[in-house]
Amino acid sequence: MMTDPIADMLTRIRNALRIERPFVDVPHSFAKLALAGVLQREGYIWDYEVQGDAPHSMIRVNLKYGPNGERVIQHIERVSTPGCRVYSKVAGLKPVLQGMGITILTTSQGLLSDRECLAKKLGGEVLCRVW
Repeated sequence: MMTDPIADMLTRIRNALRIERPFVDVPHSFAKLALAGVLQREGYIWDYEVQGDAPHSMIRVNLKYGPNGERVIQHIERVSTPGCRVYSKVAGLKPVLQGMGITILTTSQGLLSDRECLAKKLGGEVLCRVW
């Protein structure tokens, strides 16, 4: 039984990047779909698509690499866990690597990056950091 599906998705992405796979498949959920949407909007992945029919549908995440094969996602880490939730107000959001990375938060308006949260003046639960 999986207790943290978001951490499972991040680990699958991390492992696929390590062996330079062009894509990775993760089990479908609406939270994972929203997370993939944020990664695409911020330019960390090419795109994503839902494959298959319910209840066994999968999300195929097409990973992004640079012109010389370097990884666009250098590091991806889970911040808030099921046992220890981490929340942040909009004033507490600090830039990751001086703006080179992002923090993904779950807010009342869905999953948003820290840049989108600053523009909308929203805080929420800190899911992960990507750079």
